[in-house]
Amino acid sequence: MAVLRVKFTKTRRDKLAQILWILNWVSVVSGVILFSLGLFLKIEIKKRNEVMAKGDINSVPNMLISVGVIACIINFLGGKICYDCSDANKFSRWKLVMLPYIVCTFCFTFSILVGALMCYTMRNELEESLYLGLRDAIKFYKDTDIPGRCFLKKTVDMLQIGFRCCGNNGFRDWFEIQWVSPRYLNMASKEVVDRLKSNVDGKFLVDGVPFSCCNPSSPRPCIQYQLTNNSAHYNYDFLTEELNIWMKGCREALLDYYTDIMRSIGIAALLIWLFELSVLIGVRYLQTAMKNVLLLGDLEGESDGWLLENSFVETAKYNINIIKNLGKANQISTVSGMNDPNIDVQNTNCGKNNITAKSIPA
Repeated sequence: MAVLRVKFTKTRRDKLAQILWILNWVSVVSGVILFSLGLFLKIEIKKRNEVMAKGDINSVPNMLISVGVIACIINFLGGKICYDCSDANKFSRWKLVMLPYIVCTFCFTFSILVGALMCYTMRNELEESLYLGLRDAIKFYKDTDIPGRCFLKKTVDMLQIGFRCCGNNGFRDWFEIQWVSPRYLNMASKEVVDRLKSNVDGKFLVDGVPFSCCNPSSPRPCIQYQLTNNSAHYNYDFLTEELNIWMKGCREALLDYYTDIMRSIGIAALLIWLFELSVLIGVRYLQTAMKNVLLLGDLEGESDGWLLENSFVETAKYNINIIKNLGKANQISTVSGMNDPNIDVQNTNCGKNNITAKSIPA
């Protein structure tokens, strides 16, 4: 029994073909939107590439770009097919193409759904990449004289100012590394020498943060050094007073930023997937209705259209049997009682010389 059978008259078939022709051109625009969204996400990731570790974070934008290009090609072809389906004579040349086209389009729409879901599952990979990348960027913050790292100080400072954040997880990350370049340390100062000797690794560690961590909205001048020393500042208590530096870590700030972008892209991709699926259903109805018209022989009469010719269970069993038999096409049957016709053939007495040769007629 056919699934979702619908009866179509000649007028309804023509209207369906015209509507699908328009919708396929709208789908071309949706493909351009997917391509643009993927390109936008790729550019945004590229902007912060210095503070991200190498990973598979570009898989989502690359997939969206690829799906967008394929959408433009498939829907352009679909528009041409639907336009010709308004004429039964023109449909005959697309008759053998439409079913493979529908199968390929179904796989393509499934790819859009996968791309939309990947936008929501990318957060863990992105969080790990940001954590490792920011850790290394902060670690090499002081290396302004080393080629390949001299740009990291500016990158981290602009990042903390732009996203109103400080450190990787928070401002205390700066307490654990030496972020002041050795060229700016006064080695004649006893305080500097004592601080270097007090550390096992010989690092100059201070309870301070770079200037880019300062919050310009604070009414108090920025307390950049000795953040945990109450006696170093007048009327100051770092445990109870809200510090005038950014409290949020840059990893959290960047993760929230990219999560909002990917959530918006995911919603747009889901809407495009639903639209593409509805167009595909319409093309399937048009294909079956036009096919039945040709079988009936009455081009002006009514015809039935459906999504599946048989039930879901029967269709699934039929396709599974086809897949199972694909590997058996080149195998010799070994069923008992059945012999290969080329085995055990009775030997004809070809070697005898007393057989009279038949004459060949002129």
